[in-house]
Amino acid sequence: MRHNWWRWGLVLIAILVVFIPSQLWLKQRITQYKSNYRTPLNPTIMVPGSSASQNRFDALITQLRKETKRTHSVLKVQVAENGRITYTGSIKRGDNQPFIVIAFENNRDGYQNINKQAKWLNLAFKDLVKTYRFNHFSMLGHSNGGLILSVFLEKYLAATPRVTPERLMTIATPYNMESDSTTKQTAILRELIKGRKRLPKKLTVYSVAGTENYSSDGTVPANSVNQGKYVFQNQVAHYTQITVTGDDTTHSDLPQNKQIVLLIRQFLLKETLPSKDRFPVTTQPQSRDASDADLP
Repeated sequence: MRHNWWRWGLVLIAILVVFIPSQLWLKQRITQYKSNYRTPLNPTIMVPGSSASQNRFDALITQLRKETKRTHSVLKVQVAENGRITYTGSIKRGDNQPFIVIAFENNRDGYQNINKQAKWLNLAFKDLVKTYRFNHFSMLGHSNGGLILSVFLEKYLAATPRVTPERLMTIATPYNMESDSTTKQTAILRELIKGRKRLPKKLTVYSVAGTENYSSDGTVPANSVNQGKYVFQNQVAHYTQITVTGDDTTHSDLPQNKQIVLLIRQFLLKETLPSKDRFPVTTQPQSRDASDADLP
């Protein structure tokens, strides 16, 4: 009997020696698969600036649909001050590159409101990930919408693990608010610089400025837009500054500016454009200074 127990003990030990490593290996492979798997759904999240509604990007979306010859379904989200989320529209089955516009009942300007809006953005974002189960996305922010997205990336995104932001394009975002100074920093710029270590390291950022007279788009000083380099440079994978001049470069016209529409198609939507439409703008390795490209 003792001899039989000894043999059974050896069998049990042999099973454990094989079973435990195989389970650890399987668990590791599943974890690796989950981390490497990219969902087909890859939305572009759009955030409007202060005083703008969820309809702010309608003209831009119409233009993108026309030029890309793709439907691009649109889901509009509004977050109330009490955190209640309202949806309008839908993401159509089979559309893997929809637009999701997130706006706020309290869309007022100001440092404190921008921080509140970033918090509300996070509420909507978590609900969207839970509902649609995507794990990578891009972002577009106009004016203060770019500030809201920047605060969100620093303060809240880490709470939603295994969801990767790939690209961020900000249009006329006043990183130093209304200040034209190149030396004095406003509260929002100081906060963003202080928290920049928390930015996603693999993110690619495009900061687009529009100028009527090479100093302002009529609302936001070009120097304020350019202060974004102190937030992103050497913190993300790539950071590029782009200046658009010419027609339709006033602050409110920029989202539907023809040059910016091409930038969105080329860099956010990753379209292969005809050579005549491509912009000679490339992201720079962070060992070098970010580039400024003046687009004719």
